[in-house]
Amino acid sequence: MVKTGMAKAGYIYVNIDDCWQVSRTQNGTIVADPQRFPSGIPALASFVHGLGLKLGIYSDAGYKTCAGRPGSLGYEKIDAATYAAWGIDYLKYDNCNTDGSIPEKRYPVMRDALNATGKPIFFSMCEWGVDNPATWAPSVGNSWRTTDDIRAEWTSVLANIDINNNWAAYAGPGGFNDPDMLEVGQDGLSLIESKSHFALWCLSKSPLIAGNDIRSVPPNVLQILTHPELIAINQDPLGVQARKVSIQNDLEVWAGPLADGDWAVLLLNRSPSSASITADWDSFGFSLTTTMSVRDVWNRQELGNFVGAFTANVGSHDSVVLRVTPTVV
Repeated sequence: MVKTGMAKAGYIYVNIDDCWQVSRTQNGTIVADPQRFPSGIPALASFVHGLGLKLGIYSDAGYKTCAGRPGSLGYEKIDAATYAAWGIDYLKYDNCNTDGSIPEKRYPVMRDALNATGKPIFFSMCEWGVDNPATWAPSVGNSWRTTDDIRAEWTSVLANIDINNNWAAYAGPGGFNDPDMLEVGQDGLSLIESKSHFALWCLSKSPLIAGNDIRSVPPNVLQILTHPELIAINQDPLGVQARKVSIQNDLEVWAGPLADGDWAVLLLNRSPSSASITADWDSFGFSLTTTMSVRDVWNRQELGNFVGAFTANVGSHDSVVLRVTPTVV
């Protein structure tokens, strides 16, 4: 992450997913796999911190994880204290093999245990959207999955972002909807589809978690993942999730406000053919007499002033991302 420039671009967490844990000691302390982590998790955390990064770990709000390893149900306090002592900065908390109780009951227990440690630990809730977490999770976690697991397929990317769009009003600084990790650069997506996937996640203020093998990331994929202007939109301090403001069959316009008064606008072509897409300024709260200064975000190019609307030809599965500024006459 450091060598590729991803860390400099803002990717700061190195997250360990399931299968790092093998058992518990007699007093209930979780034990890391000594084969995979011969120096132990604390040593790994120290190494990661030395690179200027943060370390994330995985557990489950059930008796066992999704892969059958020891879960945290009933061990929330001891696990949270262990993670804090190890130097963990992020916890992904899954929802497999439970006692049958609702997530609203089990997830706050881990929240309280994490808070009791006094160490800031990002709480990433992964209950797959089964109980509409956007409606109750803002007081529990820092992000919450709104969807089932994503796949490296265009249909899966669209399905997840469509579901995520339904919960836009519930996201904001400190708590964000999570349509699952990025599949940018994976074999199941074309480069154009990867660009649109990344742009949709950025405008939706979704957590940006790279799911590809960053040890061998091609330059064209790295350019997508580290695009500074897209990441700036994702990390905008206003924290308002963009949403669909216009749908005409497979042609969509998404828009959301930014902290400096600009708007991020995305033209998305879901169809199998190129098409002309128009973003009307009145679709997101301005009049058709408004003049907007328009910037092409992907190409980092100023396009000029446009009154009432902007139209672009967009290729199949492609997207155009704009940053528009209302001009003062």
